[in-house]
Amino acid sequence: MKMTKVVPFAMSALLIGGAIVAPTASANEGKAVVTNAKDNNEQNPQVQPIFIKIAGTIESVEKREDSTYYTVKEDKNTNVFVVNNDTLVFDNTGKEVKLQKGDKVTAYTYANKPMLTIYPPQYNPEVIIVETKEMGIVEVDFFNKELVNTDNTLKLNVGKETELLSLSGKKVKAEDLAEQHLLVFYTIATMSIPAQTPPSKVVVLDTIAQEPGEVDPSKAAVQEIINKDFYEVEGTKMVPLRLIAEELGYKVESTGKGAIISKGALSYTITRGQKEYGYNKALRYFKVAPALLEPKKTYVPVEFVEELMK
Repeated sequence: MKMTKVVPFAMSALLIGGAIVAPTASANEGKAVVTNAKDNNEQNPQVQPIFIKIAGTIESVEKREDSTYYTVKEDKNTNVFVVNNDTLVFDNTGKEVKLQKGDKVTAYTYANKPMLTIYPPQYNPEVIIVETKEMGIVEVDFFNKELVNTDNTLKLNVGKETELLSLSGKKVKAEDLAEQHLLVFYTIATMSIPAQTPPSKVVVLDTIAQEPGEVDPSKAAVQEIINKDFYEVEGTKMVPLRLIAEELGYKVESTGKGAIISKGALSYTITRGQKEYGYNKALRYFKVAPALLEPKKTYVPVEFVEELMK
């Protein structure tokens, strides 16, 4: 068995090197100003995005207890979208749809949302858009008091025909859109800077529990453990089971050959040297078998951490 202790920086580069994030149309929550600069970089300065977007074609679908995992590929890049009942799924015209294998999609997620450094990267998007042949453009961003987005590329001219909704179910008026995170659907826009459009539909994203940049303390602690204590075994990142499980609130009982970890109705039985492990009364499988890589410390594939964090 090939085993290598890898420094955190090198391993992080290995894990995320294959992932390329598409350019975004979002940035800092500040007032947009049109300048007279001739240079396009001055007219549209580079700013920190609020949302990032990841595009590709759905290659496979895996349903789990409370989420569905969609493996999405674009060229040589692979990403996984973890979708639950809170994920908004529309086509590019604003119609609610269901995701299917073969769909060309674009996912939008907060840029500062914490995520584990695993490969392929996994995202919990706020919004997923299915691309169709119908005419329709989508923007997901913060819009200021003048209803201009953060990189000064789009201004909304809301009219009587614009459908206004909110995730919270509250009734929305045009004045309620200012200084909000919005999902915008439109078809035409002017050639000005910023471009102006009469949107066909606007959804206020007002039920996001976690503000961008707010890090879950337990996730941050788990990530710190992963960064400091891991091995690479047969191309798989291996991390310490007990330290991470206990940080996430699980009870860990040693069996001599492995461990039983439990929390509430959840129970996992893990045996060193065996790829199969027990999940309640079912069997699941690791890519690489858990191993005693340091005295009294069982290590498991990092992908298992994501399962524990659900």
